[in-house]
Amino acid sequence: MKVAVLGAGAIGAYVGAALHRAGADVHLIARGPHLAAMRQHGVRVLSPRGDFTARAHATDDPAEVGPVDFVLLGLKANSYAACGPLVEPLLHDTTAVIAAQNGIPWWYFHRHGGPHDGHRVESVDPQGAVSAVLAPSRAVGCVVYAATELEGPGVVRHLEGTRFSIGEPDRSVSARCTRFSEAMTAGGLKCPVEPDLRNDIWLKLLGNISFNPISALARATMRQMCLHGGTRRVIEIMMTETLAVARALGCEVGVSIERRLAGAERVGDHRTSTLQDLERGKPLELDVLLAAVVELAEITDVPVPTLRTVHAISDLLALRTAA
Repeated sequence: MKVAVLGAGAIGAYVGAALHRAGADVHLIARGPHLAAMRQHGVRVLSPRGDFTARAHATDDPAEVGPVDFVLLGLKANSYAACGPLVEPLLHDTTAVIAAQNGIPWWYFHRHGGPHDGHRVESVDPQGAVSAVLAPSRAVGCVVYAATELEGPGVVRHLEGTRFSIGEPDRSVSARCTRFSEAMTAGGLKCPVEPDLRNDIWLKLLGNISFNPISALARATMRQMCLHGGTRRVIEIMMTETLAVARALGCEVGVSIERRLAGAERVGDHRTSTLQDLERGKPLELDVLLAAVVELAEITDVPVPTLRTVHAISDLLALRTAA
């Protein structure tokens, strides 16, 4: 099985290393000092489950890799529309694209089967730019529950979790999903093929849509947001509004808001990825989180006043950060 990891950062390099350890033909596509380190020393994974090194092929040129069976996208979703020149050399007729992203994916309504079947979510697929590069028919959804970070060039620190839930847009248990799941399992990761991955998308989004923007606006950790009465209440309201949109689209998350908040508090002084991006001056990935759900609220006629307010404020923050 030939796999290209496009955007082999903390998550991408971790998955690539696990697949390589299981015998897959893995190609890590990255740039800068991280790429140089992986070329020279491989990927060093530091994990509570045991440290290991994977010497997979690393490059900055997808044409050097050629067509693969699976492309694992480790890029931020806001860069998908511009990734065409990188993706194209990796594709053949049956190449599947595993989209390991937060938020609402561009393929969300592809083969959805409901009243909004085929609807394009403008916030995540502006003017169809992402679909033109990444055909929804190639997409296999992926919800990441693992936590990793780059400790240094070529060094991935695995903090917790090994679950990468995947699923087809049409809810089928396809041969390609089964094949990828088996390879991930052989590499020591959990990779269940979910009958409807959209439920998992909303479960993770419940936290991302609330904690991520508030953490950036307040410059606060998970614990700080949960212990402050005001921000905890705002987050609770945002989660309630998000659940209402999910239910209007036929999804259930199976976890209460109070349980979700309690779990977040136990995480402690963790800084969300959005706060980390803000501190590093990187673009903020908020369109697939807030903007997309506000857009979905409009087509389902669900009132989301708090989400709209936080979106308006955080959107200005994102624009100023980008500038």
